[in-house]
Amino acid sequence: MRPIQSMKKTVRTTGLLVVAAAAVGAVAALLIRDQMSRHQRDLFSPYVLRRLAALGHMAREGATVPNITLLRDFIAWEPRRMLRNRAQVLLGRMEEEVGASSGGVS
Repeated sequence: MRPIQSMKKTVRTTGLLVVAAAAVGAVAALLIRDQMSRHQRDLFSPYVLRRLAALGHMAREGATVPNITLLRDFIAWEPRRMLRNRAQVLLGRMEEEVGASSGGVS
């Protein structure tokens, strides 16, 4: 009888660990999604480092019309040349991607 009780305890412990890991994973996913949306909002932050981080986030984003429009607005608004130049590089890449995916039709 002892081995069966021991096995039940092991299965129960393993199940609890799996449930706990799933809960931690779900919370981590929510935090990551929140951070991503926060980075997008920080593109027009009064703090330079937040704007730089937002541009880093935008660099990983896909080329979409809303992202291109957002970068154009940012370039027109941004007072620092370094950040404007970084945004222009991203904008150029995104415009090329959109042009290539639409078959070269501008």
